[in-house]
Amino acid sequence: MKRHIKYFNSESVTEGHPDKIADQISDAILDSYLEKDPESRVACETLTTLGLVHVTGEVSSRAMIDINKVIRDTIREIGYTDASYGLDADSCGILISLKEQSPDIAMGVIKEEDIGAGDQGLMFGYATNEAMDIMDSASYMPTPIILAHRLAYRLAEVRKSGFLPYLRPDGKTQVTVVYDGDKPVRVDRVVIAAQHNPDVSMDRLREEIIEYVIKYVIPKEWLDKDTKYYINATGRFVIGGPAGDAGLTGRKIIVDTYGGMARHGGGCFSGKDPTKVDRSAAYMARYTAKNIVASGLADKCEVQVAYVIGVSEPISLYVETFNTEKVDPERLNKVVRELFDFRPKSIIENFDLRRPIYKKVAAYGHFGRIDVDLPWERLDKVDELKNAFNI
Repeated sequence: MKRHIKYFNSESVTEGHPDKIADQISDAILDSYLEKDPESRVACETLTTLGLVHVTGEVSSRAMIDINKVIRDTIREIGYTDASYGLDADSCGILISLKEQSPDIAMGVIKEEDIGAGDQGLMFGYATNEAMDIMDSASYMPTPIILAHRLAYRLAEVRKSGFLPYLRPDGKTQVTVVYDGDKPVRVDRVVIAAQHNPDVSMDRLREEIIEYVIKYVIPKEWLDKDTKYYINATGRFVIGGPAGDAGLTGRKIIVDTYGGMARHGGGCFSGKDPTKVDRSAAYMARYTAKNIVASGLADKCEVQVAYVIGVSEPISLYVETFNTEKVDPERLNKVVRELFDFRPKSIIENFDLRRPIYKKVAAYGHFGRIDVDLPWERLDKVDELKNAFNI
């Protein structure tokens, strides 16, 4: 049989990327409201640019929080503590333009016995076991986005620890993985853009990033003499963060999910409370897909769900297994409907989503995180799925 060789590329960004600054501020504000009032309804958008943060959106809450402090603390934690970086936690300008949630939306969402979907739309969840042999099996994520996230996280780690003291907060990573059929076999290209101070030589930066970032993260058996490295390809990356580009909440939705390997409904996650199904239903779809793959019913799985605003029951729910299923697909779809409750109220209660857990996933991905205990990553439906098929 002829081998089918293919290439797939995914990217990630560091927590200091302008769009990720915006995501983290939006989710930090959400967390602050939920901490004081778990019933808060929040849809918070953030814009970052040179020396300025502008927060807008809707909030309905009994809580009073110091939004300015939340914003400055978040910026400081990321590492923007010097005006020469383009954003300084202590001196940047802050504009706040928050209003109360529209009563037209609220009357469809908040009900005595149930919660209607906070918006219409479609959401996807995905899982695959492709990386089980070499990467950690617990993630059930595509290999390219696993590696891209870990490279981005490592850039932040060596910066914050002072191990590579010339690095600054902004950065991007890209990884091209070679597949033999559906099996990842090697890394073909690695692209890293790392913001730095103006004094470091490019030779030193490239050498140390390859040695202490790339080779630290990527399994050595996936790197060979043909692997190509692109480190700060323009030759210089001093001006970064909001000084180099504006940042917006929700502009990195593919980074947040599956690196392009699976489809995306279009709605972002950050800044939205769990009544917004853009967020909670996408988490539920991931949970469903991951438990299906972990139970051995398929090697990869994508779950699509769709809602109408104000209606709790989904109008559509479908499980796609890409011809990797080990059981009857029609039966699998039926079992999923029986075992998984996609009503917003049920999702919120089952995952305990009315608590401040969102800022921690606003950078380095919402799925496959082994460093954070996330309820939608748990494998507590595996036995029920197996029992449904007498496995």
